[in-house]
Amino acid sequence: MNFKSTLAIAAALCVGTSMALAQSAAPAKAAAKPAAAKPAPKKAAPAAAEPAQASPEQLAAAERVHYGTYDCEFGKVAEVSTLAKYPGYVEVKSGKQSWMMKPIASSTGAIRLEDLKGQYLVIQIANKSMLFDSKSGQRVLDGCVNEKQKESAAAVAAAAAGK
Repeated sequence: MNFKSTLAIAAALCVGTSMALAQSAAPAKAAAKPAAAKPAPKKAAPAAAEPAQASPEQLAAAERVHYGTYDCEFGKVAEVSTLAKYPGYVEVKSGKQSWMMKPIASSTGAIRLEDLKGQYLVIQIANKSMLFDSKSGQRVLDGCVNEKQKESAAAVAAAAAGK
C-alpha cells in the first residue's frame, strides 16, 4: 500500500468514527431534553421564626400605639391591631399585605413599629402615621390617621384658633 491509500483509509475511518459518535450522541441529547422540561420540586417555605419575648420597654411602647383603622392618602386603608399570641407585638395590614412589627418608643415621643424582617417601618406621631419601605427608601402609605390622631389634630387646631 502506498502512502495515499493509507491516508485515504485513515481519513475514512476518522469520518466514519465521528459520524457514529454524532449519531449515538444525538439520542442522548434528545433524551436529556424531556428530563429538563420537568419542573423542579418546590421547596417548603421556611417556618416563621418565633419573635423574642417582649421587653418591659417594648410592652410600654405597645401600650402607646394607636390601634384601629387608619384612613390614608389616595383612599388607602391600614389596620393596626394587637397580637394576642405575641404580647408586645403589633400587626399592621394594608390591602393584601400584613406585617408583624415591634413597637419602639423614640426620644421624640413618636412610636416606631419595626417590621421583624427589617424592611418596613411605621412612624406614629400625634397627627398622622406613615409606612415606609426602608430598603427602597420610599413611603408606602402616608397621611394615615385614626380616630385618636383626628382628635389630636382637632385639639391643636382649636387651640391655635383660640389664640
